[in-house]
Amino acid sequence: MTRPAQRRELAEKAVATKGVSIALACRAFGVSETCFRYSPKRDAENEFIADLLEGLTKAHRTWGFGLCFLHMRNVQGTRGTISASIGSTASWN
Repeated sequence: MTRPAQRRELAEKAVATKGVSIALACRAFGVSETCFRYSPKRDAENEFIADLLEGLTKAHRTWGFGLCFLHMRNVQGTRGTISASIGSTASWN
């Protein structure tokens, strides 16, 4: 079975090369039209958080998500940035 991302690529290729409608391509490859049209948006705040996480995981290889989150929230003073970006994924707020 193929992943949704692979099916989406197949649908995009069919629309681009065969002139098939988006609706027909989505039905044929089992992809929702929402998935077909979705494009992730990266903003500067997410890039900043990703850079911090990469640095932490390189410096502290044994830390899991919980320790990294707590360090970023409490020690580095990125409370507003982290809380807004991660929000409900951390149940210990």
